[in-house]
Amino acid sequence: MMKPYEQKFPWTLDWNLLRTFIVVVEQQGITRAANFLGVKQPTISAALKRLEDTVGQKLVDRRPTHFTVTEAGRVLYRECSTVFGSVSQLPGLLDRAENRISGHVGIVMTSHVVCRHFDDLLETFNRAHPDATYSIVVAESSEVLNRLRQNRATLGICLMRERDPALHAEVLFREYFALYCGPHHRLFGKEKIRLSELQGESSVSFQTDAESGPLHSVTHLREQALLRPELKGVSANLPEVRRMIVAGLGIGALPVHVAHRDVQAGNLWRLPPYTGIPAVDVVFVTNPNRSANPAESKLIAAISELIRTVRLEERTYQ
Repeated sequence: MMKPYEQKFPWTLDWNLLRTFIVVVEQQGITRAANFLGVKQPTISAALKRLEDTVGQKLVDRRPTHFTVTEAGRVLYRECSTVFGSVSQLPGLLDRAENRISGHVGIVMTSHVVCRHFDDLLETFNRAHPDATYSIVVAESSEVLNRLRQNRATLGICLMRERDPALHAEVLFREYFALYCGPHHRLFGKEKIRLSELQGESSVSFQTDAESGPLHSVTHLREQALLRPELKGVSANLPEVRRMIVAGLGIGALPVHVAHRDVQAGNLWRLPPYTGIPAVDVVFVTNPNRSANPAESKLIAAISELIRTVRLEERTYQ
């Protein structure tokens, strides 16, 4: 159990005496310590005497030609050095605490957004701001925009045919769509297919294509190939459109960079046209009227900076 004077010790101790004692030990003498601190020698001697009286121990054995630190002095110096080291870290620790970003980020995006630039940025942002939390909701592009208008999400990534005056939108990346068939289709594995060979074939597509929405260019692609105008299957979800193509329900359009791995794996086969395929812009959307928390503000700024500094050509996946 601590004695009464031990309990009062941290509150009655003059911490400046500890700093002076560290200098005395490191300079190996009263005179050198006085010169180092820019004060007179009696000031250092008086401070050392006060510290020895406070701790009740002789800390330094000093004579005209002799200077040594006692065992008690070595213990005190070791502990003082630890305290001094901790205090010296305070500015950096306080600065990091001030810059620590927290808050929840709500992301809503269209199905199967594949953008390495966004993925890399999210990884970097999370590493820099580990206190931030996230939720990602997948929805049709129209629902993404509705959630942003209703202030129910931090940011959206989707297709957008017409600009909305209530929202701020920037092109995050550009992708190209091509037609594909599955392994059970009569054209699978065939080389040098003519566009005319697709005429009258069944097709599947996205809900936004069926409703003449943001994927209107994909509608024109199907019309160019003279596929059947009525769709055999539709979905708002890219993996499900892919599933219908692989299952042989019909020919369908997919982003080239997304379908590439399936082509290599033998699950999909690229069909004509091989040139002049439509480009589709995937946009980064925010609601400028939203009151953002620190994490939201920081991430939105980081994505805008990415768009500003990385040329669209580099953010185009072909």
